[in-house]
Amino acid sequence: MSYYFIAQIKIYDESEYQKYLDKSESIFSKFNGEYLSVDNGPIILEGKWDYTRTVLIKFKSKSNFDDWYNSVEYQKILKHRLNAANCDTLLIKGL
Repeated sequence: MSYYFIAQIKIYDESEYQKYLDKSESIFSKFNGEYLSVDNGPIILEGKWDYTRTVLIKFKSKSNFDDWYNSVEYQKILKHRLNAANCDTLLIKGL
């Protein structure tokens, strides 16, 4: 079963966030994840959107997600994203 990681991000320190981006792709590619969308301007249909970016990533399984998110490599760079932005993240099951 696929799992989807959704991140709604409000970046307030671009240079710190760039430190995260510089290494995230090489780490991410090791764990069978697939970027489905990175959007800086989604169409808001309902509610209020107070972010600067939304990211949608598909993982083939929950264990692929867990291995990525909890890896030593990812945890080292995650601090840059958390220091540079307010982030609301979700993990949802596919059908």
